[in-house]
Amino acid sequence: MRKFRIFPVLLALLALTLASCSKAEKEEVDSGSIIIGHVTDSHSWHICDFKTKEGKEKSVAVNLPVILLDDGHLEVFSSKRFHHGHAVYQGKNHLYALVGGGLVKEEIVCVEKANPEQARVGDEPIEVGEELYVTVKDADGNVVKPLDFSITKTAAAIIIAVTLLIVIVLASAKQYKVRDGKAPHGMQSLIEILVLHVKDDIVEPILGHNTRRFLPYLLTLFFFIIFCNILGLIPIFPAGANITGNIAVTAILALITFFITNFNGNKHYWKDVFWTPGVPSWLKIFPLMPIVELVGVFTKPIVLMIRLFANMTAGHIVILGFVVIIFILSNSLGMAVGGAVSVVSVIFAVFISLLECLVAYIQAFVFTMLSALYISMAVETPEEA
Repeated sequence: MRKFRIFPVLLALLALTLASCSKAEKEEVDSGSIIIGHVTDSHSWHICDFKTKEGKEKSVAVNLPVILLDDGHLEVFSSKRFHHGHAVYQGKNHLYALVGGGLVKEEIVCVEKANPEQARVGDEPIEVGEELYVTVKDADGNVVKPLDFSITKTAAAIIIAVTLLIVIVLASAKQYKVRDGKAPHGMQSLIEILVLHVKDDIVEPILGHNTRRFLPYLLTLFFFIIFCNILGLIPIFPAGANITGNIAVTAILALITFFITNFNGNKHYWKDVFWTPGVPSWLKIFPLMPIVELVGVFTKPIVLMIRLFANMTAGHIVILGFVVIIFILSNSLGMAVGGAVSVVSVIFAVFISLLECLVAYIQAFVFTMLSALYISMAVETPEEA
């Protein structure tokens, strides 16, 4: 009977939820902007929103440094100057506005105050606070944008993740000196298990005698991906950023594998690309097979990039979808329905989160395994050679 004592607690929590929801004002929910806004990059790290006693909405966010290069002039300031897109910043040459966000990519553009003629003709004026602005255009009619080297949310999350990972690994390495001759303890045990798993189950069976040569890179790859994946599932600052769901990050990881593979490729690897054995000579001279093989050289990193990006982004979108549906149904069918659905939505969100923990490991495993496989195909020497 003790198992059922939790149900009154759950019912009491549901009643409190319904009571609080009944007092809330109905507001239109832009589900697409909310979801995409959480999984894409931004110039500030949004944490939460709240209402003051006066009824004004306020946002709690970590303001990140904005670094722009405009006409040879370096502009460095805090993203706080934009006031979450409600203000412009006066630089040395231009006014800068933060546009986009939600379903549109967030970016910084050069703007100028719009006069009545511009607003009336339809130059797509940008409303910032109580003022109207239009984008600055060059002689060819292209929108002027500064080169943006800002520390965005994803970049800041990478710095945090890498710092934490280095601290954990160095602390575990130090434990080997402190506990010399003793069994691994605490975090040291987990790190040792993962290192041996990558070495014995992924790298060594594929690379064989080349294991020691490429093991440091593949270990770094595995630990970085799995650590970023897990941090992305924790919805509390400084975690919660969708690092591996950013295609720029996965593209860089895939490019590193691409360069290591092709720079270490031996003569047999390049011979198989441009003079594929086992096919008729006319296919080599045509040259159909060399083109196919050469395309394959470039599609391999693209597959790595898209697989990791798509799987991690899809998981975050599904979890956020279950949360947002509570507010959508509350607005359309009433607070009571939204409160009732919230129990089911939270259960499904928790289930998907647990599934994402498995996916976080699987994606790190697959990315490392395929990287090891591609490198092995480039450095191995055929037996008959």
